[in-house]
Amino acid sequence: MKTQLKTALHYCIAAAIGLLLATLPRQLSAAGETDSTGLYSLVSVDGKTVPASIAHEGVTIQIRSGSFTINADGTCASKMVFSVQSGPEATREVSATYTQEGSKLTMQWKGAGKTTGTLDSETFTMNNEGMVLVYRK
Repeated sequence: MKTQLKTALHYCIAAAIGLLLATLPRQLSAAGETDSTGLYSLVSVDGKTVPASIAHEGVTIQIRSGSFTINADGTCASKMVFSVQSGPEATREVSATYTQEGSKLTMQWKGAGKTTGTLDSETFTMNNEGMVLVYRK
């Protein structure tokens, strides 16, 4: 009887610990990793400091600003303010779901394809259709 009570107590403790762990945020960082969630500001495109003029697919684009938000729920969003040659300013906002393996973030964009990025401390770098975008937290 005493052994059964001890076994039942162990199961209750294990269940309580499991329940506690299930209620913690889903993206706890492993030892030595930084928290990837948050707002990142666009600092450079193709090595040029923002605001920057870049040529992309034969068109000159003036990148004015941008941001990249990584949420704890597995979603992320990108916002960029730009103009094409002498045209009016435009804003492009897109969202995605992501998975993270170590420092690698793989994004599945809504209505589009996949891209990957790399997290390094407070910096997020992504290659998007040949443009290298660097963001800082």
